[in-house]
Amino acid sequence: MKTILVTGAAGFIGYGVSKKFLNEGWKVVGIDCVNDYYDTSLKYARLAELESQEHFTFHKVDLAKEGVFDSIMNAEKPSRVVHLAAQPGVRYSIENPFAYIESNVMGHMRVLEACRHYVAAGAKDFHLLYASSSSVYGGNDKVPYAESDSVDHPQSLYAATKKADELFSDCYAHLYKVPMSGLRFFTVYGPWGRPDMSPMLFASAIAEGRPINVFNYGEMWRDFTYIDDIVEGIYRLSDVVPTGDLPHEVYNIGNNTPVTLKQYIETMEKVMGAKAEWNLMPMQPGDVLKTYADTDKIFAATGWKPNTELEDGLKVFADWFNEWHATSQKKTVA
Repeated sequence: MKTILVTGAAGFIGYGVSKKFLNEGWKVVGIDCVNDYYDTSLKYARLAELESQEHFTFHKVDLAKEGVFDSIMNAEKPSRVVHLAAQPGVRYSIENPFAYIESNVMGHMRVLEACRHYVAAGAKDFHLLYASSSSVYGGNDKVPYAESDSVDHPQSLYAATKKADELFSDCYAHLYKVPMSGLRFFTVYGPWGRPDMSPMLFASAIAEGRPINVFNYGEMWRDFTYIDDIVEGIYRLSDVVPTGDLPHEVYNIGNNTPVTLKQYIETMEKVMGAKAEWNLMPMQPGDVLKTYADTDKIFAATGWKPNTELEDGLKVFADWFNEWHATSQKKTVA
């Protein structure tokens, strides 16, 4: 049985990736510090689902601490690492910049160092996949975003840390021949999503009769990508191991179909079966006007690209949310 390490396993994408590899017959070792950036009850609920599986083990540790990841790597001997642990959020990075340096930069460097020692010690058939973000494209006017486009003008500290991760990774691939792939995710949504992301914020507001904040008056374009497509992309790319003098590739994982925030909210209203109260607001610092993924590279590598229609994905999300929200409300009342 092959072993994979998934950092950020209690998170939205980490939970989905762990579940996918378990279903495909892998032993999954989950790693997460379970911080309180958002309600930890959702993180522990995800972990409870994973820990019910026979071949899942979990380490509650902080990757930014010296030696932590090295010891887990040496004990578990994985053939794949999917590094998803990070401090997320564009706007929060403006308020708390050092949280991003500690988690996104220092944490990433700890993973790179552990992987380079692991490969140097003779590990075979190894592949590190790590989370980047569509935010690295920053203020680019040219769309759709292709992996070869410039990423020299990030619009937030969060984006800057993700670009830094790609640069560090490129350097380590060059110096130490660690095979790795950076994954630029585009606006991920779906069941078990983060409470600070728009699907949960909007659905909660609609369910509770509160207004929702609609930035740039609804005229922002996003390439909303369903969680199962993100997970499938990671799974397929895990066996596309970079080779050569610079064994490092970067891939977009996005839906290649951007819609306006206005269209997105209207679709959310449809699947929720209720109207939202819109609080129209200007663009926020750190936001970009449009994200749009060119998916030619992932298709060339795997023969596949994300394809879930927005309404189909939001319908599944809404069904999950209604059950989750009802359960949460009962717990609050109790």
